[in-house]
Amino acid sequence: MNSTKKLTIMAMFVAIGIVGATFIWFPAGVARAYPVQHAVNVMAAVLLGPGPAVMIAFVIGLLRNILGLGTILAFPGGMIGALLAGLAYRWLRRGWAAAAGEIIGTAVLGSLVAVPLVQFFLGEAAAILAFVPAFFISSAAGALIALLILSRWRPAWAEENN
Repeated sequence: MNSTKKLTIMAMFVAIGIVGATFIWFPAGVARAYPVQHAVNVMAAVLLGPGPAVMIAFVIGLLRNILGLGTILAFPGGMIGALLAGLAYRWLRRGWAAAAGEIIGTAVLGSLVAVPLVQFFLGEAAAILAFVPAFFISSAAGALIALLILSRWRPAWAEENN
């Protein structure tokens, strides 16, 4: 895939992530769940790879913070989830592996990284497992959405690139 096409797809994923964060979210424990972010992470990981998926997650998190649609929590969950989704897909070449990588990266690793970030940037104490339920609900919902979309989209994509 040429770089112009890849950048265009990345920009589209960023736009979907921002618009999705504006309209599709729900309260989940101590945080808000943004399942579109996680769906974008899984789709980007499968279609573009781990590097572009992490870059997309970072830009979405940055723009969400600038626009007042998110908090510092957008970074650890989104970026670590995207990285693990991309690596899991690269290793196993299965959509479910990318979804599992997103959930583990976000709900386990991302929530653990979120605790010191919240303490440092927001000055609030947080229990070590405080973010796990909210991050799990959000990432699992998004991963399922992505698997549903990829089950319809992936065959056409694979034929085009093979």
